[in-house]
Amino acid sequence: MKPLKIVAAAALALAAIQFVPFGRSHVNPPITGEPAWDTPRTRELFFRSCRDCHSNETVWPWYSNVAPLSWLASLDVSIGRRKFNVSEWGRPGRNEGDEAAEEVREGKMPPWFYMPSHPEARLTPEEKETLVRGLEATFGTKDGHDGEGH
Repeated sequence: MKPLKIVAAAALALAAIQFVPFGRSHVNPPITGEPAWDTPRTRELFFRSCRDCHSNETVWPWYSNVAPLSWLASLDVSIGRRKFNVSEWGRPGRNEGDEAAEEVREGKMPPWFYMPSHPEARLTPEEKETLVRGLEATFGTKDGHDGEGH
């Protein structure tokens, strides 16, 4: 009988947290600027694999309406946009594009936990290399090589 009580309590808790008013406001802010991409292909690959967290054009999946996943999705998007947002390009202190290529090259972006529910973000090795080169050309690198759009 004890496991049944645990399951019931968990179900009740899951139902109750749906009333917490956080993580379900899926209004994308306006686009105020965009970088001068080196090629349309770089932009295409970026928007395919990075858009949801690093632009104001987030496509919110179904699970972003169910707590606690909605909380995590909202937090990830807000952190991603704060660090690097191609929809607010030119806004001071908002973009660290010079780190973008390195993050992709090292496999830090897109993060592992994003990939299962976003298979379109998975890049082939050739696409990954194309994106890395394009990000370097667009934003520059940490070692100071400026890109044209930086």
